[in-house]
Amino acid sequence: MMASEPRTSPYLDNFREPAVRGFLHTPENPSGDGLVITHGAGATCESPLLVALATAFCESGLTVLRCDLPFRQSRPHGPPQRGSAERDQAGLRNAVNAMRRTVARRVFLGGHSYGGRQSTMLAAADPNLVDGLVLLSYPLHPPKKPEQSRTVHLPDLRTPALFVHGSRDGMGSIEEIQEALKLIPARTELVIVQRAGHELGSKKTIGDVVVFVVEAFQKFTAE
Repeated sequence: MMASEPRTSPYLDNFREPAVRGFLHTPENPSGDGLVITHGAGATCESPLLVALATAFCESGLTVLRCDLPFRQSRPHGPPQRGSAERDQAGLRNAVNAMRRTVARRVFLGGHSYGGRQSTMLAAADPNLVDGLVLLSYPLHPPKKPEQSRTVHLPDLRTPALFVHGSRDGMGSIEEIQEALKLIPARTELVIVQRAGHELGSKKTIGDVVVFVVEAFQKFTAE
């Protein structure tokens, strides 16, 4: 690896339970800001989307920790079991605290699908925890079950939040996500990825999606 390239290294912080496990991306020219990002219910922190995003965010100057949620640390495969949310949020809190010890300025939090939802629930309970959220494919409801809404905590969310949503997402239409954002008292922005489903892109398109997301994030978080 050339000296000018960002560095990626395995990361483990088990000072507090639940442990924080993942990969730390360290930029060559850090901005002083950090991002903790995590995965969806059926994935790990090594999903192609998360790896691509972490790499691109790091190249833009952010220190990035992409981490496995506690449920994934306990189970290498399968979705989170009932009752996992509280522990997963505790893991995210520990990851944020670890990032606070690493960077000097702002800390952002987010994730894909389930990981993003847990991030919003944690931030709604603790408005001062992070400086902003980046939420990829927020799962408004299970596929084809719009009556099972996952928005009850959104009126308590007072952290600025950038939502990235595919126009063909089966877990929430664009119209549904627009209505959900009206519940949030904090500043929000919706970035629509045209013709994308819940995964936001394929191997062929993920590069373009990542560039789109990073540019939107930079504008949304500009000081």
